Amino acid sequence: MNTKFSDKQFVVLGFPCNQFGAQEPGSDAEVKSFAQGKGVKTPPFYLFSKIDVNGDNAHPLYKKLKEASGSGDLEWNFGKFLITKGDAVKRYPIRTSAASTVPDIEAAQ
Repeated sequence: MNTKFSDKQFVVLGFPCNQFGAQEPGSDAEVKSFAQGKGVKTPPFYLFSKIDVNGDNAHPLYKKLKEASGSGDLEWNFGKFLITKGDAVKRYPIRTSAASTVPDIEAAQ
């Protein structure tokens, strides 16, 4: 995705979270090492520190994204939001493939 849209001011941001079945128990360094072992390159993929995305301790970014997209709590890992110039445009179900978001990304350019 980053390669396809590298000339369009498009980036992918990753926020690890351990709220779903404790699937991300490692430290930030361990999470980054695991992602790199799976072929994730930082940058162009930006991997941030672990955060909460739901509940009282949800990160302010995720509170805003959920509110702006008119959606509730994330159900599981790999939730996706399309954001243009700071505005949440669309939230995708967790099973949505990255490839199927391409038409929306192109339309938002």
